[in-house]
Amino acid sequence: QVQLVESGGGLVQAGGSLRLSCAASGRTFSSYAMGWFRQAPGKEREFVAAITWSGGNRAHADSVKGRFTISRDNAKNTVYLQMNSLKPEDTAVYYCAAKFSLHSTVVVTTTEGYDYWGQGTQVTVSS
Repeated sequence: QVQLVESGGGLVQAGGSLRLSCAASGRTFSSYAMGWFRQAPGKEREFVAAITWSGGNRAHADSVKGRFTISRDNAKNTVYLQMNSLKPEDTAVYYCAAKFSLHSTVVVTTTEGYDYWGQGTQVTVSS
């Protein structure tokens, strides 16, 4: 079982930056693939970024590629989402997710692929 707690959300002006963190409980964090998703009001939850257990492979949604970067620190049981050049359309609740997986190359990009979810953190980008 993994418990996930997101932090780092807030209100920022367009063009600004935020770094989200997701702290995981448990001693086997390094055995989990991790992902970030977001959900705007009235929309479905969508994929943002994902990373393998080792950090050796990552994927980012086209809408955030070049602006957002996922990373992880297994020693700190934490996954990060660095968000730069934020746009109003990035406004959403951001969720981190975990899936037990020792695949070194396969990143998980679907909501159905994850077993554990955090409560979410609100990100609001003003124009």
